[in-house]
Amino acid sequence: MSPWYTNLTLWAGLIGWLAAQSIKMATALVRQRQLDFRVLVSTGGMPSAHTALVCAVATSVGIRLGFGSAEFALAAFFASIVMFDAQSVRRAAGLQARLLNEIVQELFREHHLSQRRLAELLGHTRTEVFAGMLLGVLCAALLHSGGGGGG
Repeated sequence: MSPWYTNLTLWAGLIGWLAAQSIKMATALVRQRQLDFRVLVSTGGMPSAHTALVCAVATSVGIRLGFGSAEFALAAFFASIVMFDAQSVRRAAGLQARLLNEIVQELFREHHLSQRRLAELLGHTRTEVFAGMLLGVLCAALLHSGGGGGG
């Protein structure tokens, strides 16, 4: 049995997620002209890190076990659910949070209510999800092209 750290599928997912979060951090650095490490653990934005992770895992499983395998089908369906959730359910929750924040802000002007705000950047646009998918597939393909047949 191979040790966990030789598992290329695990590394593909981690690298896909890190690549997406690093792109977001670099983009934030350019826009804000300061390094903000909170971006590494934030949700939303371009590209989708969740999508990059699951697509890297699915691609790695396909490369390792075959794109006709039951394991690839499972990984591909899991990735599809994550991508759908990222661009629909989580995005809708973010839009609702934005609207609630506007309502609370308006009420606060007239009444003394809590100024606590809801997180608005929860989900992704289809473009952000698509970019995450491409990034995940690319990360897995590059990792596997480097050789090694790890578990």
